[in-house]
Amino acid sequence: MTRKEQLGQVFRFALVGGVNTGTFFGIYLLLHPWMPYFAAYSLAFVLAMVGSFFMNTYFTYRTRPTWKKFLLFPLTNVTNYVIQSAGLYALVTWAGMDTRIAPLVAAIVAIPFTFLLSRKILVPGAARAAAGQEENQGQARTSSTV
Repeated sequence: MTRKEQLGQVFRFALVGGVNTGTFFGIYLLLHPWMPYFAAYSLAFVLAMVGSFFMNTYFTYRTRPTWKKFLLFPLTNVTNYVIQSAGLYALVTWAGMDTRIAPLVAAIVAIPFTFLLSRKILVPGAARAAAGQEENQGQARTSSTV
């Protein structure tokens, strides 16, 4: 994959992330008055994750969604959920942040982790290809200095 293609993926991921974050936050704000903040957060997270799966398969990575990818995709979001949940808890409990704003801040912090993990699941072989590309670049640098 060329650098231009990689940058395109990152850009598309950012766009999808913005839409997904807006969707998550909108759902959260709709649910927040009706249930405890953490329950609203969790339900909004799950609903937004389903949307994220389809946006990332079709738009970001331009791959075909499958049941296998759909079932594995939540596993990649476990790290994201843990980071966001810990951040949400810390921001609300320790920093005293408003429960309407804290989920947005926690979501922003988790973005880089989500990109790497979703790419690994949705584009099989992406991690191996990236490692091979780095290895080839390293060999090219080594051979040019010898």
